[in-house]
Amino acid sequence: MDERDQLLRQWSAELLRSYELEGTGVDVDAILALAGQAAHTIVRPAAPLTTFIAGYAAGLAVASGQAEEEVAMRSALRVAAEQISTRGADTDA
Repeated sequence: MDERDQLLRQWSAELLRSYELEGTGVDVDAILALAGQAAHTIVRPAAPLTTFIAGYAAGLAVASGQAEEEVAMRSALRVAAEQISTRGADTDA
């Protein structure tokens, strides 16, 4: 793990503690991949917006009992990635 990855994982853990969400699994690599996909396919500011909305959707799914934490996050990331892909395909045509 390089220094950047270590820093991101530490920052993630710090934020989770601040929100009293210790133990919450965060797939940093998947989130960064989604942000990159949004930034390059839509427009750069879409990266934080996309990851925020995906995280919010996952949180709502968990809070309402619709899905377990890991399933909710994976599903939210997948839906966002599919929307980005669809948008990218529309602009390629």
